[in-house]
Amino acid sequence: MSMPSKVVLGWREWVALPTLGVGAIRAKIDSGARSSALHVDDQWRFSERGAPWVGFRLTPAHAGEAIECTAPVVDERTVVDSGGHGTLRVFIRTTLRVAGVEREIDINLTRRHGMAFPMLLGRTAMVKAFTVDPARSFLHGRAGPPVRLHVVSPDPARPHP
Repeated sequence: MSMPSKVVLGWREWVALPTLGVGAIRAKIDSGARSSALHVDDQWRFSERGAPWVGFRLTPAHAGEAIECTAPVVDERTVVDSGGHGTLRVFIRTTLRVAGVEREIDINLTRRHGMAFPMLLGRTAMVKAFTVDPARSFLHGRAGPPVRLHVVSPDPARPHP
């Protein structure tokens, strides 16, 4: 019985988060990291029908315009960074598109100022679909054209920070 082949990614790729309105963002593909992380400029918490939600703002470097989104909180846990520092982070679930593959992933929201990549794609997002060739990069081009703002909220009157 043969295993289905996995898509090969380079150590850095353009990815899209279409549910969040992000048509293309540079991501470091990091099999050493368990979880995926997304740089946000600002985030705020609120409740929607008694459930925890998060609002956040991000600015993909190539887009120039800030994107504001809201999403239900799927988890909140301590993440230890490469320097050994633990911080409590909010996790959301969103659609990832890379190399023609779309899948739902969990991603934590954090401030990644000073990092070369606004997104880190960790191994839980890659399992059973992707493998990494660390000698290559940007194998699949941009994930798609930038998408205009799409707010993920059941209520158009979203709270402000």
